[in-house]
Amino acid sequence: MNSLQQIITEVKKAVKGKDQVLIWMLMTILADGNILLEDIPGVGKTTIALAFSRAMGLDYKRVQFNPDVLPSDITGYSLYNKQTGEMVYQQGAILCNLFLADELNRATSRTQAALLEAMEEGQVTVDGVSHRLPKPFTVIATQNPTGAAGTQLLPDSQMDRFTVRLTVGYPRPKDEREMVLSRQGGVNPLEQVEQVVTRTQLVQLQQQAARVYVKDELVSYIVALITATRKHPMLRRGASPRATLAVTSMAKAAAFLKGRDYVLPDDVQTVWSGTVAHRLLLSADAESRGLSETAVLAEILQNVNPPRL
Repeated sequence: MNSLQQIITEVKKAVKGKDQVLIWMLMTILADGNILLEDIPGVGKTTIALAFSRAMGLDYKRVQFNPDVLPSDITGYSLYNKQTGEMVYQQGAILCNLFLADELNRATSRTQAALLEAMEEGQVTVDGVSHRLPKPFTVIATQNPTGAAGTQLLPDSQMDRFTVRLTVGYPRPKDEREMVLSRQGGVNPLEQVEQVVTRTQLVQLQQQAARVYVKDELVSYIVALITATRKHPMLRRGASPRATLAVTSMAKAAAFLKGRDYVLPDDVQTVWSGTVAHRLLLSADAESRGLSETAVLAEILQNVNPPRL
């Protein structure tokens, strides 16, 4: 069993019946991306993040977002040192490897914006001084799509910085039963999750995934798919160039997870919807017909022919 399979095996000790979600999250981490978990409370979003941090030996921090959380709580702040007469940087919560932004949409827009630089450039800037984030670094943000009262919708610019948007969903009855039984006698399944890779090894895995080969024909295929979103009559706004890069990096991660050092059209098709859907805006006509972003993306996938390799 290779190290990637071992990571999934360890996380599954704490998370029952969500294998596909776990694979998607591991792919995103390999692609050096960020994850938006959009789901109702209580389905295990925090448990999943903690399990991954344990299996990969990551420094993990969690912030429960609400209107009182300030940008400086996230990025850090400068404090005057009387002895030296200098301003000393005090680290914020985001200086870690795996940052869980719980219910991000309950924060103010100013606090939400504090994550933008970190998610895009891997650094934070405080009082004009930039501070690099440790490697590896991933943001896992959650939001409840149904409880909109008192929330601040994530701006389009921030949605676009999430590599994927995933939904955990309710467990199947048999998985829920196993979840209950695994906690008999006060056992915490998270404590059974063992570290199988170090941070250094994870960075090396990310570098290997980034080196997966993508043929020119496949690059043209990805660009054609993205371009189709910008011309589709049911979309008011198509996918950005950032989406093109995200689909490419996720396709590489999908191939790497399957043990290949080259990308196939199937890899692109596998990651297509989960990587692009949250970046789109439906037209009024599409909304009146009850169409979803995933339905439009599925149609595009059917209409754009993959290359023959």
